[in-house]
Amino acid sequence: MSDTQQQTAAGPLAGIKVLDFSRILSGPYASMVLADLGAEVIKVEPITSGDETRNFPPFQNGMSHYYIALNRSKKSISLDLKSPEGMQIAKDLAQQSDIVLENFRPGVMDRLGLGYDTLRAENEGLLYCSITGFGANSPHGDKPAFDIVAQALSGVMSVNCEPGQAPNKLGIPLGDMAGSIFSLFGLLAALHERNATGRGKHIEVAMLDSLIALQGYLSQIYYVSGQSPQPVGTQHPSIVPYGSFPTSDGHVIVACLTERFWHNFARCLDRADLIKDPRFALYDARLANRDALQPIIHARMTQDTTAYWLQRLEEFDVPSAPILSIGEALEQEHVAKQGLVEEITHPQIGDMKLVRGPIRFDGLGPAKAKAPSMLGENTFDVLSDQLGLQASDIQKLVAKGVVKGLP
Repeated sequence: MSDTQQQTAAGPLAGIKVLDFSRILSGPYASMVLADLGAEVIKVEPITSGDETRNFPPFQNGMSHYYIALNRSKKSISLDLKSPEGMQIAKDLAQQSDIVLENFRPGVMDRLGLGYDTLRAENEGLLYCSITGFGANSPHGDKPAFDIVAQALSGVMSVNCEPGQAPNKLGIPLGDMAGSIFSLFGLLAALHERNATGRGKHIEVAMLDSLIALQGYLSQIYYVSGQSPQPVGTQHPSIVPYGSFPTSDGHVIVACLTERFWHNFARCLDRADLIKDPRFALYDARLANRDALQPIIHARMTQDTTAYWLQRLEEFDVPSAPILSIGEALEQEHVAKQGLVEEITHPQIGDMKLVRGPIRFDGLGPAKAKAPSMLGENTFDVLSDQLGLQASDIQKLVAKGVVKGLP
């Protein structure tokens, strides 16, 4: 894809200013998406070590993979929020911002003097988004929350395993990501409302609530049947056949969500007789007789290779896929054709590859990313350009340990 195709104009959120106090994952992912959409994001980091993820190995020329993955296209200001001067800088920046984002435990920002009521008093249109683990009213509210904790309490770990095996966490940090994604829904809806009313809002999203909201049909199985869904591995709790099936040299994914696809799959197996077999003719029958159908499928598919089956499944129009590693997924033709990976250069770190955002407007993806900032890389520019501080004033703040920037 050409550079012209890979870039857009300023983005639909151009002109929106975001002051981001969040760290780790749930907040930074949300602010990164806002930056992808054109917003100006100022990331406020502790003056000593910055966002904790800056210290998570492995590193690329001194910059953490974790930080790189979640902090492109943001400005970094290093600030001591416990000092009166640092607090005033934060308030002054919030007064100019459209969005404030934070993901501390409930009450932390209030104790710092940066809570919603305090900042709203000086900025009526402020959208203030708080991502927490459990929410202020939860009995878990004061407990520390990380992705795996939310996964465990949501029920998702109980079904993320093969039958009879120990519960397992999801391979992606969906507890954190779910909080991020729902916070974006809330922020964009509130931004639309503010355009009409001029008034801001406090958007509150809990990671645990978000994961429970993503259970979809699993929660409804419980309410309809009174029974918690049980683990079925790669299979589906109510659709058969669906999941990973063995071949002579590996596995392939097959997903027969409709009767048409089931009929196609049966013919693909050279077992058209299964279509009229009363044990397998309809959804309910196949579900009740899963244990009888699975061995029939396995016996046929293990006679040929993965490559054979992928070609044949495509020929018969059966939803299917190989099971790729992360590296294989990133190197597949789809990623290149969609322009999902871009190479950028950081003046100190060097060349790096980043996965781009997936949203397209009029066929075009987000503008070329800016490299993740070094700790405090933009401190002096933000103080000068946003708050109008003179160089001498900034140097006084540096001397007092209120702010820190790059030499």
